[in-house]
Amino acid sequence: MAKKVKRLRVRKHRVVLNRSAGGDTAITIMLIILGALMFLPMYYTVITAFKPLGELSITPPKMYVMKPTFKNFIDLFTNMNQTWVPISRYIFNTVYISVASTAGALILGSMTAYALSKIRMPGYKALNNIIVYSLMIGSTITGTYNFIIYVYLGMLNTYSISILPVWASTLGLYLMKNFIDDGISDEMIEAARIDGAKELYIYWKIAMPLVKPAWLTLIVTTFQSVWNAGASVYVWSEQLKTFNAAVAQITGAAGANVGAATAGSVLMMSVPIIVFVVNQSQIVETMASSGMKD
Repeated sequence: MAKKVKRLRVRKHRVVLNRSAGGDTAITIMLIILGALMFLPMYYTVITAFKPLGELSITPPKMYVMKPTFKNFIDLFTNMNQTWVPISRYIFNTVYISVASTAGALILGSMTAYALSKIRMPGYKALNNIIVYSLMIGSTITGTYNFIIYVYLGMLNTYSISILPVWASTLGLYLMKNFIDDGISDEMIEAARIDGAKELYIYWKIAMPLVKPAWLTLIVTTFQSVWNAGASVYVWSEQLKTFNAAVAQITGAAGANVGAATAGSVLMMSVPIIVFVVNQSQIVETMASSGMKD
């Protein structure tokens, strides 16, 4: 009697050995449920922005809109146009601060990570340990010291107070260094140096393309965190405030206008979502192909 041979599962011309079909189905169902739960707050925020005043006061709240309206968005911009600073100024501040913070964090973080990973300078191990330990220190602990530094440097109530601290963030530096350590071999760097390549050329033409997952992730996370940042206690000039801070201030001063406040939240979260969706495929693709070894 011939022995029955177990057929291997194949997906996209690749053999799958780890899970059964039932296991894949269970994991898929679980991910769908978790995804729906994560999407629910976003969905409720969007539908609330289009609800008229009568539907906003219904208890318990409905998970759908009976009579959609744009009045909440109109009320939001009407209130903002009544201020002595035009709304375009708030939008400019938000875009300028977000782009400048993201660009600076990417350039400084990647260059410093490359230097710590591939240039054996004196004390590089101690510097790396300081970076790791700094991740354990919360912003509440450093608040007083940061304020003293800001005052000494004259950064209060300026654009610098919203941009430069983001450049000094060690989280992106730590992420970039780990990717450079794992994704770029020392032999590759030494070969480029032997061929006469300068460090700046190696960093830009060799290191950065190979750690594309790291800097794409750094761009998305930094932009989202800066864009969604609320009002800064170090900025009190209306001409320097961001759109997010202005929306919170105006809707709060105008009373409990839940619809206008929610409309502002929808406008604020739409840009980071678009940025993430545009870069999502590239991040997944580069993450999947970044497991290169010596």
